[in-house]
Amino acid sequence: MFSDMFVKLWQQNLFLLGVWQTIYLTVISTVFAYVLGLPLGLLLCVSDKDGIHPMPVLNKILSILLNAFRSVPFIILMVAMLPVAKFIVGTSLGNKAVIVTLVIAAAPYVARMVESSIKEVDKGVIEAAEAMGTPRFQIITKVLVPPSLITGAVISMVTVLGYSAMAATIGGTGLGQIAIVYGHQRFNQDIIWFAALLCIIIVQVIQEVGMYIVRKTDKRTSA
Repeated sequence: MFSDMFVKLWQQNLFLLGVWQTIYLTVISTVFAYVLGLPLGLLLCVSDKDGIHPMPVLNKILSILLNAFRSVPFIILMVAMLPVAKFIVGTSLGNKAVIVTLVIAAAPYVARMVESSIKEVDKGVIEAAEAMGTPRFQIITKVLVPPSLITGAVISMVTVLGYSAMAATIGGTGLGQIAIVYGHQRFNQDIIWFAALLCIIIVQVIQEVGMYIVRKTDKRTSA
């Protein structure tokens, strides 16, 4: 039923290692993507014509740049950003370079997710905060950053996981590498499908944990 290569990988715990490497790449890349994407998303909302501090020119330039990066297919962007990765981490191979390319690819996506999430905040709540004399910084941190951002983080993490699998083509490790090197290149379909199954399980765990956190932190559902 299973190929000899599948049995060998199982005995050497390489599938378990692949799961750990995939989770590691996904979590680290998502964290750094949010470190970059969250401020960008906030800036998009704040500088919008209906924002608390409209800056049309800055908003337009930022929007064009984000759309440009989001328009490039990840496989192309990944290769194009290898020189940037080498400049930042000193190498264009391995997980370090992969994390850089994943962050660059995911940050614009995260920024748009943040923007969309913040725009769901009731304008009446913002106006009430302004009427009470709340400083703009507190409006941003306490009003414009709702629990729904956690939902965006979950979606972003799942997207980054998919990116991480493609990153195996430039030396990244994880389940993507196992599926490509030991599965596709050696014609072992069982390895490919098992790697896909493990990715599905990881996504389901991320989804369930994320939704649990949303239910616990969103006052609208816990009241």
